[in-house]
Amino acid sequence: MTFEEKLEQYAELAVKVGVNIQKGQYLLINTTTDTLDFTKIVVKKAYEAGAGRVHVNLSDQEITRAFYEYGAEDEFSKFPKWIVAQRDECIERKGAILWIDAEDPDLLSGIPARRITAQQKASGEALVNYRKAIMNDDIAWSIIAVPSKKWAAKVFPDLPEDEQMKALWEAIFKTVRIGEGDAVENWRKHLAELEHRAKQLNSKKYAKLHYKAPGTDLTIELPEKHVWCTGSSKTPEGVTFIANMPTEEVYTLPSKFGVNGYVSNTKPLVYQGNIIDKFTLTFENGKIVKADAKHGNELLQELIQTDEGAAYLGEVALVPHESPISKSGILYYNTLFDENASNHLAIGEAYPTCYEGGRELEEGQLESLGINVSVTHEDFMIGSAEMDIDGILSDGTREPIFRKGNWAF
Repeated sequence: MTFEEKLEQYAELAVKVGVNIQKGQYLLINTTTDTLDFTKIVVKKAYEAGAGRVHVNLSDQEITRAFYEYGAEDEFSKFPKWIVAQRDECIERKGAILWIDAEDPDLLSGIPARRITAQQKASGEALVNYRKAIMNDDIAWSIIAVPSKKWAAKVFPDLPEDEQMKALWEAIFKTVRIGEGDAVENWRKHLAELEHRAKQLNSKKYAKLHYKAPGTDLTIELPEKHVWCTGSSKTPEGVTFIANMPTEEVYTLPSKFGVNGYVSNTKPLVYQGNIIDKFTLTFENGKIVKADAKHGNELLQELIQTDEGAAYLGEVALVPHESPISKSGILYYNTLFDENASNHLAIGEAYPTCYEGGRELEEGQLESLGINVSVTHEDFMIGSAEMDIDGILSDGTREPIFRKGNWAF
């Protein structure tokens, strides 16, 4: 396939498999000026697939940086109502939302942590209806990524500048199964494999998981009615969509107050244009009681204090070390990719869809069941070729789930 043919197939995959656009449906695309040429292809594919109207919100990384660098201090605790209204209308119309990410991992490096977390909290609180719709899969949504020059330079610093973008494009195509036959058929087979893993885990009904690796000794309790899910989701109307492309994980939620021990990251966490790395989190009865990072420690401290739920876990995800992204050996400095190369956890909001009947519950009801609620949800990578995970049944019986970083069954 030529590069242009791969671009066309990627755009079609995002529209027909990612958000799975329906006849007459509205599509809201959030992206940056770095992706403009590719976004134009996506818009055309969406209309060809029957979209009623496609609207594109374009941000610019230099403009975004300027706000954080020069904006008035009190503006970071505010969030524009017109953005809230736009997303609320999209939800009301049962539209779909697509993010096309090309962010520079160092975009907000050097910006005071208080500004970043204040704006994160303000947006989370203002977009509560939107956040609920996304976490409950009330609408179809998807995240894909395309290269930007600064991101490509970060991933491939040893390549000549004129080769960096091409290398990142080809790496991304490979992760989303483009270039080797029918991409849609490749995805169908891949998702069937993930569903098989989720079905196996759901049949076990483990009470706890025990993680053991260098720098990690962590026990996580699971709610009795937890559900293991995959990257393939369904709206209440039964429309299937893929929230993350690529996806290699099966995931569920923990009991909010049932996490004990310590865990260390194995890949950098890119949070709001900054890198947090070489950190260890210590949990007691679910809460982070100690957090130390060699890089980005100030931002890590601010992150876990965003709100009450930011100091607790909201997601438990299993990804084998032999996953295609991991085997590539590429560090993407982008959570969309790096989380699919490694077992990971997330602090903050839990997905109600990972609890039987959870999508019908309000926040107060979720909290009463020990399901974490927060305005943030940040994945961090903990997996390695040295990680073992045991599943612990309600009678205390232990069974191997992972050995040496990969599935044990």
